[in-house]
Amino acid sequence: LTKQLPILKEYQNKATIFCADSAYAILAKHGIKPDYVCMLERTDFTAEFFKEAYEGIDGGITFILKSVVHPSTTSYLENTKRSFMLVSSKAHFMQYLSLNQFGYMPTGHSVANMNYILASLLKHKNIILIGQDLAYDEKGNSHPSDYKHSANFESFSYEYIKVRAYGNKDSFVKTHFIWNLFRQEFESDIQFTKEQGITTYNCTEGGARIEGSLEKPFKEVCE
Repeated sequence: LTKQLPILKEYQNKATIFCADSAYAILAKHGIKPDYVCMLERTDFTAEFFKEAYEGIDGGITFILKSVVHPSTTSYLENTKRSFMLVSSKAHFMQYLSLNQFGYMPTGHSVANMNYILASLLKHKNIILIGQDLAYDEKGNSHPSDYKHSANFESFSYEYIKVRAYGNKDSFVKTHFIWNLFRQEFESDIQFTKEQGITTYNCTEGGARIEGSLEKPFKEVCE
């Protein structure tokens, strides 16, 4: 993600920006204002991504939270008067609660998958992915250098598996089974959205290949 931030900042007023909870602080630090920030995990650990508010950035952002998030998440947002809404997936328990008038939204397995689904539901015809390496970098880091919990936060948590690399069908990168699940979900969703006339560009410029997406430089696609 970090290498794409200067370009994203330059073009931020030309597109709708869907942001992961973990990237919210990173974008704010670089003066980039997302339109939507999504969260789906239920831990207090994840809630800490929203503990700090950013004056000059937060106004106009809608925080989209899966209804299972930790209570601290909504407390942090309410206490700083940030706008948010809760969404539920169509799980059996949620249907049992009979809150049908609020509707349901598929959220996928990761917050990035959730962002992609939201972008497609809002009828965006061109969706650009950045920061979706879904693999370890050449140094073995699992996250960007300015990630809240360190760049090597998940570097030694899982057994490595190899998948095809971005931009080169003959080379491979290391990932783990959870990231691979997220990648496969992207591939499934991309096939579905193609039928709706949506084009998906993968402008990560690194990491794992996401089949079905068009791999292009971020600058070129922005232009």
